Amino acid sequence: MKTIGFIGTGIMGSAMAGHLLEAGYNLRVYNRTKAKAQALLEKGAIWCETPALCAKGAEAVISIVGYPKDVEAIYLGEGGLIEKAAPGTYLIDMTTSSPALAIKIYNAAKKAGLNALDAPVTGGDIGAKNAALTIMAGGDKEAFDACKELFSKLGRQIGYVGGPGAGQHAKMANQIAIAGTIAGLSEALAYVKRVGADAEAVLSLISSGSAASRQMDTYAARILSGDFAAGFYIKHFCKDMGIALTEASQRGLLLEVLKKVNDMYASLCDEGMENLGTQALIQYYD
Repeated sequence: MKTIGFIGTGIMGSAMAGHLLEAGYNLRVYNRTKAKAQALLEKGAIWCETPALCAKGAEAVISIVGYPKDVEAIYLGEGGLIEKAAPGTYLIDMTTSSPALAIKIYNAAKKAGLNALDAPVTGGDIGAKNAALTIMAGGDKEAFDACKELFSKLGRQIGYVGGPGAGQHAKMANQIAIAGTIAGLSEALAYVKRVGADAEAVLSLISSGSAASRQMDTYAARILSGDFAAGFYIKHFCKDMGIALTEASQRGLLLEVLKKVNDMYASLCDEGMENLGTQALIQYYD
């Protein structure tokens, strides 16, 4: 592969696209706000006026956008990628999105002679900046194998987890686990604060014991310093939790912890905090 289309140059996408440029790929980019792609354009990326134009001359197109409705419009909308991409193109959605939508896109792509993968990522803004993301892919194994070299420029842990939609289901499991972990961290720090203990001293001890977690490593210091800038937006986490709750409910599975954490974050959104980072959950306890 030499030419890659890239749709979505936000917090995650801009860093990921930058790694592809550094690796020598020709990059065709689109973002709803062109200014967010400016740094990439200055490094040699080619601007495209529509998402579908990213597929022109590209062997693969990657998308990482906000919501399932955005994904559906990009792939299945009028003049979208399914309609415009050349047969044989690899269509890789790395958005955290609906498993059902991933299957719908896969089936439409198959009919059009295209190769669709759902390949969401985890690792946040730091993982994206360091090309250290975890990538979980669903779709045809042959398509995954063909894209592994491309994925290697973006992440360190890269895995095939099954057929279409499987990547999104794996990401849902990841988000379910994160919800419990970030809530536990927030409650622990809220408790330490309320009892008047030395939060930094306590944190230095429990972070080396059984309570240690990636969420603690990434967010505890930010929480203590009051840094709630988004590496991962609350509004996007609420979207993810909503998808997971829907998928679970359709299968008769009640996820009580996830539902509670989702409700807690929803209350922060009601207070206008949806554009803060997920570490802002500590404010639920203030």
